[in-house]
Amino acid sequence: MDSLSQHLEGLKLFGNKDQVEVEEEILESLNMVLQAVTGDQQLSGNLLQASGIFTTLGQILTSHPRCAVPAAQVLAELAKNEELKQPCIDAGLVSALLPHLESSDQDLLLHSGRAIGRICYGNKELQEELVKAGVISLLVKILCDFPESEPLVRVDLLALCNLAELDTAKEALSKTNVAEELVRQLRRAENQERLEIVTEILQLLAENDSLKVQLVDADVQSALVEILQRVQDSPEVEAAGITKSISDLVISLLLGDESMQKLFANGTGLIYQRISSWLLSSNIQLQLTGALAVANFARNDSNCVKMVQLGVVHQLLDVLERHVDNGDVTVQHAALSALRNLAIPVKAAESLGQDPALLNRLVQWCEAKENAGVQGEANRLLASLLRHSKSQEVVRAIQEAQGMKHLVSMTTSEHAIMQNEALIALAIASAINLEIIKDAFKESKLIPNLQKLLEDDMTSPEVKYKSLGLLCSLLSSGDLRKQMEEAKVQDTLESLCNHSNTNVVKQAVTAIQILKRNAQDSGLFFP
Repeated sequence: MDSLSQHLEGLKLFGNKDQVEVEEEILESLNMVLQAVTGDQQLSGNLLQASGIFTTLGQILTSHPRCAVPAAQVLAELAKNEELKQPCIDAGLVSALLPHLESSDQDLLLHSGRAIGRICYGNKELQEELVKAGVISLLVKILCDFPESEPLVRVDLLALCNLAELDTAKEALSKTNVAEELVRQLRRAENQERLEIVTEILQLLAENDSLKVQLVDADVQSALVEILQRVQDSPEVEAAGITKSISDLVISLLLGDESMQKLFANGTGLIYQRISSWLLSSNIQLQLTGALAVANFARNDSNCVKMVQLGVVHQLLDVLERHVDNGDVTVQHAALSALRNLAIPVKAAESLGQDPALLNRLVQWCEAKENAGVQGEANRLLASLLRHSKSQEVVRAIQEAQGMKHLVSMTTSEHAIMQNEALIALAIASAINLEIIKDAFKESKLIPNLQKLLEDDMTSPEVKYKSLGLLCSLLSSGDLRKQMEEAKVQDTLESLCNHSNTNVVKQAVTAIQILKRNAQDSGLFFP
């Protein structure tokens, strides 16, 4: 330690000189310091801090280019010590190191990158300053210039991984060609650590819509598909984690409208082309990815129509069949949600709503009381088919499949959103063709259900309003009108004339007026 003290004192003197002849002595002292720090980081670190050497190191980095590599290396070692980071910051060493990231010397790039990364790790304020100072373009340039230098690429990727959480960094990255370089590194990743780092960076970048598009344009999807193909049947423990992270990244890319459309490419995109094999896979994570991909592609009406034409509906049904009994609940929900999204555009909803295989299976799932999740989603899908198609043929098809009774049961759900969806669907069906469904309504006790909703103080005003609207539609049927009269629904309606919600009051008054008229004069409610 006495020797180290001497070298530290010597460095302080050297740092105040600018003669080339002293650089050999500086190098000798820096190497001695480096050995000491590597040997006993805590003790030597305390001595360094007490010596005030940090300012001197900054002067060496600035004024003695020949000595920059060992100076940066010393700092990289010191910055492993949490207590020494602040002295480095106070001495302005990050600013002194930053210009060295423009060097063509790989050793200098490596040690400067390590030092900056360690000093700034976990310090968001300092990271923001780095981004403002232009560090992003420097890091991307290093990645471009030295793509096969493993140590340098690793340091560079770790730095990008730490910075990419910042919105300012994402914005800066969107103005570079980082997407192409990261895709190149993704393809080159031969070990799990490298794959995890690159995937984590890509996941962070995929939070930015502009970068999503750039990644797709750089064909990241083909690299992701290749990795999934390689690891999906691997017995290695790590394979499941890789499959999950890559799958999550695929879905993140699909969350952007423009990137999603590029990936769909009218049904010819690589991700869409792989959905079928993912849904058929024995790997549950891939099944989930396939279902979620369909659900995201279905955010666009024309995509829905195309997917229905390409037969994705029955692929989803096949997945559901494999999971109904003791299957994966997440996959079930994803597949049913995908089907529900597909049923939104009128062309697609009309097609699905007349598909006997789909309707018969949905009705069976509506009866699956042992699986509340599947039961609820199946009911919602039935309601969606009616809501979005508004088609007489769909009403008839659902009636023939004996699905109306399940929509009636759905009005008693504990979830207001499901109650609303059921009431709207039933009102639409009633307005389109009440004659063919009125018996199903009587048998399934629709009137008592509505009356209970109207009388329950816990029922939301929105649900009461829609219940009243449905009652207005039902009044065009003499049989249902008679059932209302026997149940003294008018008394219920009159009590609602004092409700706190003005819309509920208006609708109750309208229902009373229709109830008092002849059946021929009754009005219809069509949401």
